[in-house]
Amino acid sequence: MNIKEASQQTGVSSAAIRYYENEGLIPPIDRTPVGNRDIDDRILRRIKFVTQMRAAGMSIESLRQYIQLFDAPEDTGAEQRALLQEQLATMKAKRADLDVAIDHLDYKLAHFEDHMQATATELHALDRAHAAEKQGSD
Repeated sequence: MNIKEASQQTGVSSAAIRYYENEGLIPPIDRTPVGNRDIDDRILRRIKFVTQMRAAGMSIESLRQYIQLFDAPEDTGAEQRALLQEQLATMKAKRADLDVAIDHLDYKLAHFEDHMQATATELHALDRAHAAEKQGSD
């Protein structure tokens, strides 16, 4: 199939597929006699894998490293596992940060009238006072 069909099937843009190929995230794609990419199931599976790992937050560099390990002729299972564990730890830390932010927003919404509006009024008063001070010193 051509790149447009692969894009439609995977939900990955043609530009992203070309980028994945250029970055070595997927193997070089065979070409037709006229030079068009000829994408087979092997490449489709790689595109899907890259997409899943990017959705899991893996950086291009880590993903490239993982794929090099995966494609290595020797057994690199331990190194692959270590990279995945590192990525999982990174994502869990991000989840913890998100949980804190969500809790903060939940609190702000639960106390909007008694906290947020009062804070907004105080900040507006400070802004007006600062503007008046600045105008008086000019």
